[in-house]
Amino acid sequence: MNTRIGFALVLGGLLASCVLRAGSTPAKALLVLAKRDRTLAIVDPSTLKVVARVPVGPDPHEVIADSDGKFAYASNYGGGAYHTLAVVDLAEQKALPPVDLGPLGGPHGLAFVGGKVWFTAEGAKVIGSYDPSSKKVDWVLGTGQNRTHMIFVFDDLKRIVTSNVSSGTMSIIEKTAGHGFGPGLGPGPGSTGPANGRGGPPAGGPPPGPPQGDWDETVVAVGRGAEGFDVSPGGKEIWAANAQDGTICIIDVASKKVTETLAANVRGANRLKFTPDGRLVFVSSLGGPDVAIFDAASHKSVKRVKVGHGAAGILMDPDGSRAFVACSPDDYVVVIDLKSLEVIGHIEAGNEPDGLAWAVRR
Repeated sequence: MNTRIGFALVLGGLLASCVLRAGSTPAKALLVLAKRDRTLAIVDPSTLKVVARVPVGPDPHEVIADSDGKFAYASNYGGGAYHTLAVVDLAEQKALPPVDLGPLGGPHGLAFVGGKVWFTAEGAKVIGSYDPSSKKVDWVLGTGQNRTHMIFVFDDLKRIVTSNVSSGTMSIIEKTAGHGFGPGLGPGPGSTGPANGRGGPPAGGPPPGPPQGDWDETVVAVGRGAEGFDVSPGGKEIWAANAQDGTICIIDVASKKVTETLAANVRGANRLKFTPDGRLVFVSSLGGPDVAIFDAASHKSVKRVKVGHGAAGILMDPDGSRAFVACSPDDYVVVIDLKSLEVIGHIEAGNEPDGLAWAVRR
């Protein structure tokens, strides 16, 4: 091999494995996963420029940052083939050792609430939480549904919502006052049976079950391919987009029932998001050239914004000024002004962008 060519190949490999930096991480950073590149792009939302790219492992799909804006977590999905959460130090712009979820394969949807990373794991049909302080998965709950994909955790930690794509359902999981019977309650080594003779805990001991208590799950049938969903600001409604039917189901959270199914014409729907003021609902589709926008009060179509050849992740600017939409087939993220509902910018964030999140340093 020519020495110069060999050196170039080695140098190219080294560069590919290193973080590419163009600046420090801003206090408010936009995070964009590029699936084909296996990288997390850290973007300055004021300039729409990438300041760093950090490797995040195979097939990253969703990303979330902790409440301090210090660390990001990305799910390595692979349709169930992978079982890790990538971890990125945002200030240092470097990859940290991933979280190994063991048998919980196919992690996908993510949320960060109450100091913990909440995730779905399709391959195991479960949801769970990871505690960064103890570096352990500290809770797991089965859904009994196929392809439990996206997750929303209420701030009070008393209600969790998931979409279950292949089952065509939404799960509303609510904390109860009781105590669930979890593992580790049997007799200890050398014991001959439970102390109270009825299969319960030893007399005078702690109540049974994990400290999180028990949970009730209500499975709500929606439409085929239910995947992208969001909970309205205020928590009264769940809107779920059904990719195969092209419809949107509206669920009343209090009654846990579908109150209306909209003939929304959103076949191939991927994500659905409310604007921060709750006035509009955006729906992206990997099967069409535009983002569909609906009025949340009247349930009527407002506009279709052309963005390219398909779209996936949607993220709203908390100040209500802009929406960011990952156009996976076109390898860019579009910026939509929430007043004019027009595209006002593009971000070249990498090949096949998808998951989006904010990281705000406290």
